[in-house]
Amino acid sequence: MKIRDILKNKKPSVSFEVFPPKKDTAFAPVKAAVARLCKANPSFMSVTYGAGGSANMNTLDIASFIKDECNTTPLAHLTCVMATPDKIKDEAARLTAAGIENILALRGDMPSDATVPPPGHFTHAIDLIKMLRELGDFCIGGACYPECHPECEHLADDIRHIREKVDAGLDFITTQMFFDNDVYYRYLAKLRDAGITIPVIPGIMPVTNKKQLPRITKISEAFLPMRFKAIADRFGDDPDQMLNAGVAYATDQIIDLFANGVNAVHVYTMNQPIVAERIMANLGSIVAK
Repeated sequence: MKIRDILKNKKPSVSFEVFPPKKDTAFAPVKAAVARLCKANPSFMSVTYGAGGSANMNTLDIASFIKDECNTTPLAHLTCVMATPDKIKDEAARLTAAGIENILALRGDMPSDATVPPPGHFTHAIDLIKMLRELGDFCIGGACYPECHPECEHLADDIRHIREKVDAGLDFITTQMFFDNDVYYRYLAKLRDAGITIPVIPGIMPVTNKKQLPRITKISEAFLPMRFKAIADRFGDDPDQMLNAGVAYATDQIIDLFANGVNAVHVYTMNQPIVAERIMANLGSIVAK
């Protein structure tokens, strides 16, 4: 099923993100976690792509497992930086052959041993989006940063780039994590003012381990409100308490989003079924099953 059709559902829904095993690591634990996550009835499940494409076949394998074994709609991430057009065509062909209809089109991170893509290689996500539009009837999603992309100096310029990607063929966009819902509401208003009318799915990261915070702030540069910092300070040294508090904080964010007219939320599960299960249990009959 295409995600653009899932997003037409008027009842609130929750989707999950998982990451595949790295190269030469065991599949079984990841598949077990994914199977358990699917039992929590997400509206769809996205599968991340290895850094520099290092786990691209694992992404396809997990996405196929989600579709064929778990009867859940998969969204396969696909990055393009440093890739050639032929490589992207091959990857799109493999996704099509596996019956994967949904792709999250991303630029991706530059490999640590490179600074500029060679001539003839992809540089920006917009080029990937345009090619995917030509290669098949994919539902294509993109990513956005509600607090501005770390590599873009001005939010207005960042939104202009988002508009260009929408015009190139995006069906929906998913935000990077944020911890203050007002950040999302202000950002959504700016997107709508810029003429961007496609669904904007808020991305929620349940923080259940205090050690996650340095990496989270490095990746997303997200604003951490005092209310959130107080939770981490008070409960961060006790794993059980931090799990409970982190799930409660994420649940509160999601309920607030639903109450304010948002009908789809994406949860970065970090492959932790217990986190997703507790959130879905907290939401109960609020979400579509």
